[in-house]
Amino acid sequence: MGSTKPELPDDQAVRAHVAKALAAEDMRDYAIFSLDAEGHVVSWNPGAQRIKGYTSDEIIGQHFSVFYPPEQVESRYPDWELEQAARDGFFIDRGWRVRKDGSQFWAHVVVTAQRTPAGDLLGFIKVTRDESEAQARQQRTRRQFSDLFEFASSGIALFDNSGRFLDANQALSDLLGHRLSELLAKTDRDLVHGSDPGAGGLLPSTSPLTSPSGVGDPIPHRVLARSDGTPVLCQVHSKPSVSEAGGPVWLALFNDVTEQVEHLEVLRYQATHDETTGLLNRRGFEHFVTTLAGGDEGGRAAVLFCDLDNFKRVNDALGHEAGDELLRAVAERLTAALPAKCTAARLYADQFVIACADSEACGGLDTLTEEITDLFRMVVPLQEWRVHVSASVGAAVLSRSTLPLTDILRAAEAEMIEDRVRGQGRSTGARSTVLPAQTDAEQIKLEQHLREAIDKDHLELHYQPIVDSTGHVIMAEALLRWFHADLGRITPDVVLRVAERGGLLADLDRCVMHRALRESAHWQAPDGHPIAVTVNVAGLHPDQPTFASDVRDALRAADADPGHLVIEMVETVIAELSPESRKAMSDLVDTGVRFAIDDFGTGYSSLARLRNLPAQVLKLDREFVGNVCIDNSDLGITRAVAELARTMNRLCVAEGVETFTQYHLLRSIGIDAYQGYLFSAPLPPADFDTFLTTTPLSWTGR
Repeated sequence: MGSTKPELPDDQAVRAHVAKALAAEDMRDYAIFSLDAEGHVVSWNPGAQRIKGYTSDEIIGQHFSVFYPPEQVESRYPDWELEQAARDGFFIDRGWRVRKDGSQFWAHVVVTAQRTPAGDLLGFIKVTRDESEAQARQQRTRRQFSDLFEFASSGIALFDNSGRFLDANQALSDLLGHRLSELLAKTDRDLVHGSDPGAGGLLPSTSPLTSPSGVGDPIPHRVLARSDGTPVLCQVHSKPSVSEAGGPVWLALFNDVTEQVEHLEVLRYQATHDETTGLLNRRGFEHFVTTLAGGDEGGRAAVLFCDLDNFKRVNDALGHEAGDELLRAVAERLTAALPAKCTAARLYADQFVIACADSEACGGLDTLTEEITDLFRMVVPLQEWRVHVSASVGAAVLSRSTLPLTDILRAAEAEMIEDRVRGQGRSTGARSTVLPAQTDAEQIKLEQHLREAIDKDHLELHYQPIVDSTGHVIMAEALLRWFHADLGRITPDVVLRVAERGGLLADLDRCVMHRALRESAHWQAPDGHPIAVTVNVAGLHPDQPTFASDVRDALRAADADPGHLVIEMVETVIAELSPESRKAMSDLVDTGVRFAIDDFGTGYSSLARLRNLPAQVLKLDREFVGNVCIDNSDLGITRAVAELARTMNRLCVAEGVETFTQYHLLRSIGIDAYQGYLFSAPLPPADFDTFLTTTPLSWTGR
């Protein structure tokens, strides 16, 4: 097997061959052929046919390992040759090779890697010389190296141990804009541009003869100076060798990677920045925060999670192009007006994050959060509309222990959500508003009308009675009705959807609670027992600090007894309440207010959790009631809920009772009270008053 390191002819032969090219007839002594990236022959010159014995038709398409002795093929030496050429740009070797007839000859081989401008490997060019005669071998080696030296598209230079040029090929002269005579008067240090970030010259400072590895550590790219002073980015590889006289020399390979580096910079920017806004994206922000957490800023670093309020409505009403325009306007505002040491990023859709290296320098975390929230309050002209923008903001302190980024963002987002749910604090009152657009005009118009109806108390309520097994009305559920002079009657599901999208649910709940308590204050059964009103809330939550005071205000305004009010919440909401929220509910319960779990059975409450909930009423979901007579599973669930309510001393109400069969079956398994069209449809206040005069319903006892 031949040498595993590149061999160089003496420097005098190199300089001689730089001055003149090989004569055309001498090329017949070389087998010159090219390989694809996997090592298959793709071209074949006459010299190759003469030396190796194959015609082009016979060899093209075959793997070049057919030219090697079996033991070298078995050890994968041919593949190793290509790996060396791909790594270093070229590979020079001597060793035995095999002709078509099986005979062997001593060959001098040069392999050159061919790459695209982007650096992708295209294949290889192999030049092989039959050097069976020792004297001819040395001469041909020099000639072949000279050919390779000039043939290579990469710049090649030979330096002495002090870094002075001994030789260079035409490709390097063209790359740097210097004639060979000019290069021979320079050292490697003279080529370095002033903007180069590397230290010293291009060659390792350790002598190649004493270097522990014998190989200089390559720098990804260096900035070299052309003759006119302009920079050129080059990847420089250097290898130590020994001259014919025994002295140390360096062989250096220069590849122009200016376009490649610039392209990579573009890709790096795209990978770390948001295309729409130009801010950092999640990946870029994660790198920034990691660097910030490990830095020496010395301040109290923080991360703020910012969620635009109702951004989806802008997209729905005005289109995604308008939404992108709004996001760009927000990004420009943040870029221009963020406090010092703050950096913004866009995570996803309408979510932004801001990292502050020193929150104390900004007046503390609370002050910084207020300032960031104020920055988001802006009016953005979009198309012919003016869009009011705001954001909910939560903050978390950054420390080494809070990494990775997901933990930081989770903490900041939790603060933001808590603040939004409370309905007060930093994000109070600011919401995005959009004037009508052709694609979503009806939604926007309904929202505006609903806001007016709430403010002017123009909404109506109907009441559906809830009766016990003796036919007495014990309470009635307030059900929303909205009749608009121009739009007609608008169904409750539409009202709730419009209120949710417009951020009006809490206001709607307050309006309904006040009206229901006011209209039911005089309710009384013929026998004198009181009748409660139930109000279903979707926007008012016990987690909100003002929840208890909102309820008390409504009771006080109607001069109503707290025992007159039952507040309904869905199971999934009431089951997730914090201890503080349950305490607020319990305080209201102590005054007489009752709570009901609406649509019970459709959530996921465990028995242990249910036992601790401050709810006195369970309203069985109508889905089970509707099938109780035909589905044994629903009957079993209904019976279990009735037994559970009785065991836990809760009142169990069945919703959606519409037939006598359902009623009698529910009564037989222990349901306490019933609501549905079998007893009465929802009635306007005056009609409900009339209905009360007909109670108790005598037929219910049969």
